[in-house]
Amino acid sequence: MQKRIIHAGVTNTSFADASENLLQLGDLVVSAKQVERVTQGIGLERCAERAAAVACYQALPLVKRKGVPAGVTPPPVAVVGTDGGRIQILERALAAAAAAKAAAAQASPVAAPPAADAASPPPSEAVAERGGRHWREDKIGLLMGMKSAVSETDPCGRIPVGFLDPTRMGKLVRELRKGIPLAEEPADQAKDPTAETDAYDSRPPVWKPPEMQQKRLLGSRQSWELFGPMVASAAWAMGLFGSARRAFLGDGAETNWTVWRDYFSSFTPILDFIHALSYVYAAAHAGCTKTTGWLRYREWIAWVWEGRVGRVLEALRALQAELGEPKEEDKETHPRQVVAKTLTYLENNQRRMRYDEYRRQGLPITSSYVESAVKQFNQRAKGTEKFWTEKGAEAILQLRGDYLSENEPLDAFWDRRQAKTSGQRPYRRREAA
Repeated sequence: MQKRIIHAGVTNTSFADASENLLQLGDLVVSAKQVERVTQGIGLERCAERAAAVACYQALPLVKRKGVPAGVTPPPVAVVGTDGGRIQILERALAAAAAAKAAAAQASPVAAPPAADAASPPPSEAVAERGGRHWREDKIGLLMGMKSAVSETDPCGRIPVGFLDPTRMGKLVRELRKGIPLAEEPADQAKDPTAETDAYDSRPPVWKPPEMQQKRLLGSRQSWELFGPMVASAAWAMGLFGSARRAFLGDGAETNWTVWRDYFSSFTPILDFIHALSYVYAAAHAGCTKTTGWLRYREWIAWVWEGRVGRVLEALRALQAELGEPKEEDKETHPRQVVAKTLTYLENNQRRMRYDEYRRQGLPITSSYVESAVKQFNQRAKGTEKFWTEKGAEAILQLRGDYLSENEPLDAFWDRRQAKTSGQRPYRRREAA
């Protein structure tokens, strides 16, 4: 019965819907509050298992942490991506977190960072504090085993015509919603994957990204300092450090690249092409007519696709000189500010924008997989009417990640739980061939 309750609690959009679903489909009378209690309890058990796995991983010698566990076969291509989502936390939970942090600081001003305890609230986050009253950041990690071919030359030297379609690109850039405060962020905002997919599927046939074979998703409210080891531990368990080709995908957020530097420095760092595109699109249209802006964009984004980011930087510096340096009174949308922001963004990420080489190696160049994962977490955990305690948020994020993962971690969990309860090892009946 617990399995049914957990499945309903994780897959429905609310505990109330889960209660109704259990009644209608399973003829089980379980109140919404009981669904919530059971879900949180099992979720925290899984968080405790996660913390134990992270501790075991961190206890390994460095050479083994970068190796492959016994019995695990690394996939041909390993891909890791991280991103931040949004979730609403109850005021009392935020107050408790602040009080706990103040007490810890008073007791030990130079104390070491806390261990990854599933029940403890994360430290406050600067990014989240700039947002609305309740919105706070959750962290999402996606780990994939993929397969692809390596080419002697770039298999798609010319940018797909879909990325040169003004209607598609206008829609794609708008959906990234750059610069919106968290307080004003829609409850279920996420990039529509169809716009990017349509761009790749434009005719004639063009290069296709690597094919995904397996995936593991992680979600947590812990700090980025504690989330990094969680992602690394899961990557090690999948054998990703042993793959011949490895990539780490992210947008321009420094938190992503801190995780990369600390735990995945042997992975090729790749800036999401779509985020780069959105900055180039904005700067190309700054301070000019729509026609002139579109012509600029077509030229500049083709250079980016070809890995010639230096040429775009030269053009942007010339445009900045023409417009002048940003002034204090300039709004964020002023052409001088837009160009300066794009220039800084591309300069900071130029070394992660060798897209021609990534395609030759058979590596993905967009973080659309991670964006999609964030949206899938949002469908359960995010909403203007949804407020979580820290424990409740951590539990639902863990279980949602388990549910979305293809290696069925919940099935293995139920087996382990049954073995602990009965003292007997469960055996699965093999399906008929």
